[in-house]
Amino acid sequence: MKVLVADAFEQSGLDALIEAGHNLDHQPTLTSADLAAALGDTEVLVVRSTRVEGDVFAVDGPLGLVIRAGAGTNTIDGEAAARRAVFVANVPGKNAVAVAELTMGLLLAIDRRIPDNVADARAGDWNKKAYSKAEGLLGKAIGIVGLGQIGLAVAERAAVFGMRVITTAKTRDPETEARIKELGIETVPDLNALAAASDVVTVHVPAGSSTKRLIDAGFLSRLRPGAVLINTSRGDVLNEDAVLAAIDNQGLRVGIDVFDAEPTEGTGPFESRLARHPAVYTTHHIGASTAQAQEAIATEVVAMIRDYARGIVRNVVNLTPPPPVGSVMVIRHYDRVGVLSAVLEALKRAGLNVLDMQNVIFAGAGAAVATIHVEGEIAETVRAGVSESHDIINVTVRPALP
Repeated sequence: MKVLVADAFEQSGLDALIEAGHNLDHQPTLTSADLAAALGDTEVLVVRSTRVEGDVFAVDGPLGLVIRAGAGTNTIDGEAAARRAVFVANVPGKNAVAVAELTMGLLLAIDRRIPDNVADARAGDWNKKAYSKAEGLLGKAIGIVGLGQIGLAVAERAAVFGMRVITTAKTRDPETEARIKELGIETVPDLNALAAASDVVTVHVPAGSSTKRLIDAGFLSRLRPGAVLINTSRGDVLNEDAVLAAIDNQGLRVGIDVFDAEPTEGTGPFESRLARHPAVYTTHHIGASTAQAQEAIATEVVAMIRDYARGIVRNVVNLTPPPPVGSVMVIRHYDRVGVLSAVLEALKRAGLNVLDMQNVIFAGAGAAVATIHVEGEIAETVRAGVSESHDIINVTVRPALP
């Protein structure tokens, strides 16, 4: 396959793609505006910070998969990709430790005023008197907004510092619940309660309509005077005007790695009232930018491309799960040519649209199970007709469950 890597990428990953026999086109300086013209016969596109706009998916060609070599996919027009049946996938979790380390670094920098220490020393100004007034982290309460893999990595590190870790109560998977119990994480009913109980708040949520401006004036007003706010997730999670007001009115101290209007390229001019404020310590969207994280991401991207070549697509973010309507047909059948095409033809004749389907084959048994989710009700006559084939072992029909 032809793979276009349109961003900086680890050399180990590039070498692995070539060794796997792929036709690699590495163009790390491509801009978003140039991307569509560079596609050609590309089948897989890999990006990091380069935006992938709708015009990329309007190009006729074999592009079938776009991989964001990182966790977020808000820089990719997933809806435009979906309209052209192009998978958009990400690489979740591989940068969790790197982001957590930066989060703790920003918190320590704020508490000990490390950047100001450095600036004064370089300017020839010794001011031990001013910088000997840190509060310390031991016993402080840190509220984590978003307890995914990054949030848990932060919780682990904060607990080692002797901090109380707080998050909001919600239904989570058993593995996360076990980690919450193991780390002694406390839960509160909602974000307002979290704000009121925290000395430090750190945000680790994905971009999206439900998280845009999540940290607003109402939330900030409930923080304790002199509290610390850290954001290493996405820029639009914060209401930046409200943050500025809280800095001036409540003594809020802030550490930020991401901004709502940050440059789309790796370098360029940057104007931000928030970044210029002396109470804000800033990094340049480098949360995932450690050699360890990038090696892990590169390894996973190569594995995802290998699987895609085999017909397996992982970590897809622009698929709609089957709705809890219609019917499900479960077909136990012999693994022979034409069995499923005959089933699909029967569904077509009945006017039933297939919403989702999968077929799994038993090892060495020559048999398989197909599960087909359709829009509408499957009549008994359709089920019976499908069952008549000698290649069918059994057919079961049931309503789709929510």
